[in-house]
Amino acid sequence: MHTMIAAPMSQLNSSIRLLLIEDNDISRQLMHDFLGHCGYCVRSLASGSTFAQEMAQFRPHLVLLDLKLPDVDGFTLLEQAQQASEWSEIPIIVVSAFAFQSDRQRALNLGARQYLVKPVVLPQIQQAISDELKHRMI
Repeated sequence: MHTMIAAPMSQLNSSIRLLLIEDNDISRQLMHDFLGHCGYCVRSLASGSTFAQEMAQFRPHLVLLDLKLPDVDGFTLLEQAQQASEWSEIPIIVVSAFAFQSDRQRALNLGARQYLVKPVVLPQIQQAISDELKHRMI
């Protein structure tokens, strides 16, 4: 009888790049630390002003996006991602305090794969990421 030993989750995720865009310093740091602890390679932004540059240079496998940002809102970033053919397949999970159904529907119509309403529990974010990436070969 052979026993399979699963690799720690952190080793399984180490090649997965996540781009986190969140303007709230505490929320951003908390999510960044949690996702780093899960083993992901995380890059965090406090605003959307360098979104295009980060997408091109960092080449994330998935984006976590707040909608209320100081310079350019998340809806605009969703539109940019959908218009760029090289980014349109990258899953974007919205993590927002906007709880209205109209905001949720607008984000999903603009290409968001999932919409999580703050406050979210960190395992919920981990599950959403896992759900989005399980069908992708990375």
